[in-house]
Amino acid sequence: MHRGVYVVGPVESAYSPSMAATLAAGPGALLSHYAAAVLWGHVAARDGPIDIDVTVPGRKARNRRNVRVHRAALHPADATRRHGIPVTSPARTLLDLATQVTQRELDRATEEAQVQRRVSLHSLTEQFSRYPRHRGTTALKHAIRADPKLTRSQAERLALQLIRAARLPEPGTNARIGGWEVDLLWPKQRLIVESDGYAFHSSRGSFERDRRKDAELTAQGYRVIRVTWRQLTDEPEAVIAVLATALSRLPSA
Repeated sequence: MHRGVYVVGPVESAYSPSMAATLAAGPGALLSHYAAAVLWGHVAARDGPIDIDVTVPGRKARNRRNVRVHRAALHPADATRRHGIPVTSPARTLLDLATQVTQRELDRATEEAQVQRRVSLHSLTEQFSRYPRHRGTTALKHAIRADPKLTRSQAERLALQLIRAARLPEPGTNARIGGWEVDLLWPKQRLIVESDGYAFHSSRGSFERDRRKDAELTAQGYRVIRVTWRQLTDEPEAVIAVLATALSRLPSA
């Protein structure tokens, strides 16, 4: 029936194939798993043709070309719509996503969903009581493990420790640029590092403020890199690798 289902570019490009997939699976079918995560904005769309997952509550259904069908009994609160497309709730989507991606990808998707305020700790933990045997439980529990609530100053100190241990050029701290205070600054390279995470922008206002700050600094010719507490504590080598690469590139004249 379908020659290929593509999820490419911005999430809007996924709307038509996603709706087609849910319709093809019959009444009650919901977009789920990775395609649902794209629709909610938890993850970026992958390039190229992919199978689209749909979940059908309480009845048998068969796979179709490019449409992978899952049978599951869903709590009524986990069936909803977005942009007119029947889809699993954001929390249930993350639980299903946990069976298809790496732990690192799931961690990032979960944090993004929290930043966008689509899920809360309560809505996520509800999934474990609703679906105690779900295969994604262990990974999602790991993704929402207790946030150590690093303050900006604590995160800044940790970042400085990593930078010094790696013998990278030492930055200035708490510098002011165009009315903004920035965490770490390398003036010669026009590089700024901001340490943040869900604990730092858990409201829509602070999230939007950070985006405005980044845009204004970029317009002034600075490169802005944001590192989260999770990256600083779980992926320090990756953080240092990114910084080393950035510091090796002088800004264009």
